[in-house]
Amino acid sequence: MVIKSATALRNDYDSVVTLAKSKQEPVFVTRNGEGEMVFLPIELWEKREAELNLLDKLLKREQSRIAGAKTFSTEEMAELAEAELREG
Repeated sequence: MVIKSATALRNDYDSVVTLAKSKQEPVFVTRNGEGEMVFLPIELWEKREAELNLLDKLLKREQSRIAGAKTFSTEEMAELAEAELREG
């Protein structure tokens, strides 16, 4: 975990950017010794957003399954796919 002060970010922004990119991890920014924000490379933020979106979709599908939504076995899905390919 990388921790930098807000002063370090303000005074040496480029080195904090380089550090975050090279380590590919967030930099925790503090003010007066207290955590204030997280600074991270845009690529890492996009990756985390994609992971969170995927987890959200999985959770919704699992909740739907638990609530009684119809589910399909692998064999049933294969049969449905083959039928669609034959028709299409």
